[in-house]
Amino acid sequence: MKEVILQQYLQDNYPQENAHCEWKEFKNLKNSFCGYEKDDVISYVSAIANMEGGNLIIGVHDETLKIVGTDTYNYDRQKATLRLAEKCVNLSTEGLSIDEFITDDTNKKVWVIKIPKHKPKLPVYAHNKAWQRIEDSLVEITQERLNAILEENSPAFDWSAEIVEEASLEDLDYMALEKARTEFKTVHPRIADEIDTWDDMELLCRAGVANKGKLTRAAILLLGKSTSIHLIQPAVATITWVLVDEHNEKADYEHFTIPLILTVDAALSKIRNLNQRILPGGTLFPDIVKQYDEYSIREILHNCIAHQDYTLQERITMVETSDSVTFSNGGFFLPGSVRNAIEQNGPQKFYRNYVLCQGMVNFNMIDTIGRGIRKVFTEQKKRFFPMPDYQIDQARKEVSVKIYGKLIDEKYYRLLKANQDLSLYDCIALDLVQKHEVIDKDMANRLRKLHLIEGRYPKLFLSEYVVKTTDNNELKTEYIKNRSFNDNHFKDMIILYLRSFKGATRAELNTLLESKLSDVLTAEQKIRKIGNLLSALKKDGIIELSEKKKWILVEV
Repeated sequence: MKEVILQQYLQDNYPQENAHCEWKEFKNLKNSFCGYEKDDVISYVSAIANMEGGNLIIGVHDETLKIVGTDTYNYDRQKATLRLAEKCVNLSTEGLSIDEFITDDTNKKVWVIKIPKHKPKLPVYAHNKAWQRIEDSLVEITQERLNAILEENSPAFDWSAEIVEEASLEDLDYMALEKARTEFKTVHPRIADEIDTWDDMELLCRAGVANKGKLTRAAILLLGKSTSIHLIQPAVATITWVLVDEHNEKADYEHFTIPLILTVDAALSKIRNLNQRILPGGTLFPDIVKQYDEYSIREILHNCIAHQDYTLQERITMVETSDSVTFSNGGFFLPGSVRNAIEQNGPQKFYRNYVLCQGMVNFNMIDTIGRGIRKVFTEQKKRFFPMPDYQIDQARKEVSVKIYGKLIDEKYYRLLKANQDLSLYDCIALDLVQKHEVIDKDMANRLRKLHLIEGRYPKLFLSEYVVKTTDNNELKTEYIKNRSFNDNHFKDMIILYLRSFKGATRAELNTLLESKLSDVLTAEQKIRKIGNLLSALKKDGIIELSEKKKWILVEV
């Protein structure tokens, strides 16, 4: 097929970009199948799959549809399809295929990746995030779209709602029932007197954990005697606390099981919530605070219980070190991303364990406002502590969150203290910058406009404005190291070296300059910058490459 014919074919069949069709150049697929999030093939596949499915055309200009061709590197269509299925969590292989076109006259290659729609209730993830296309931009999936996917018709299954036929009130813990009644009255104070007249089964039915006089799995989880655990097996209803010492060795541990309405307190009491001294002499808050905000650690553990996928037969874990506690549970992170969870303004629309969550709401363990995660971040911000670290592994069906109990990075504290008008999102992004993690481009652009960061994306660092504001010598030193010197400085170094040693190979010049360049640059970027410096000096007629493949000064 000649290029002009292929061009016409593409224009006829894929005339415009939209949520179902994307044109991308991707001139070389070496790194494009799993590169930077929001800017690689798997991100676009996720976005198209999360709508109605569609096509990704590779090897064409994304504005003109002019064929530019793509180098598929060592990928053939089969290998590329397997790669997509591997990297895009929940992507169906049924209907996933790649059409290859090679022009006879210009030898340009174009791929058309045919992408199936997501499965019911299963958004497609790339880089542990679900994506969608809005106008010309690729963005993390909106809560509205995520809810639409999660609410699609499919055989509904709520593990916690299943009736345990052989269970009776005798299988429930007396103290757990008493606590449940007390907390139910706290949640529903206007009918407190009426509640006192209910028997236990009516209480449980009103709370949503029993149905027509029969107990659900949720009732066993929250209120069951420890000896009743067999009633919900093979599910695992265990919270495990582990203490790790400074040598990363397990120093202590303990397991907690049902009734969870009682054992949550026992599990949380194992965490050594010690007093933490924060910069003596500070005026914004007390010198001494607890390592952990009690609301935050309780909220996170309750979320683990509420959203655990009990069919995975995994424990909920709390791993404590001297400066943090990491909570982990099994299952997809239903909001899709932490940002979605923080931005949620109303009650959550979809629950993995609806009946369990209903019971936990009525027993005053969680609320329906949808504010929990946002409040945890807000509390850390108020305390000037590092933000929680969420690790969402949709492929392994695991969610973990680390809560810091120390000023891990005093620079971050100083930054927040000096800029107290920053929004919560700004603080979260700056926290990631301080931890040398990648933030999305939109947030990076916002922080750059606020003069809070500098550097070449994705390697960013605190700006000169921030450093001057905090007036911290360590920050000043780090800033100069990150910013490095201008190009003339490094050109002078090259010239001096060549003059002193009568020439140098590229490897020798790499050794000379790599350690001097900013640590913000990756190893690849450093090599590229050195090449650009040499090219500039050559263009200016200052240096040249000798027959022996050595760079030498041009004799004047």
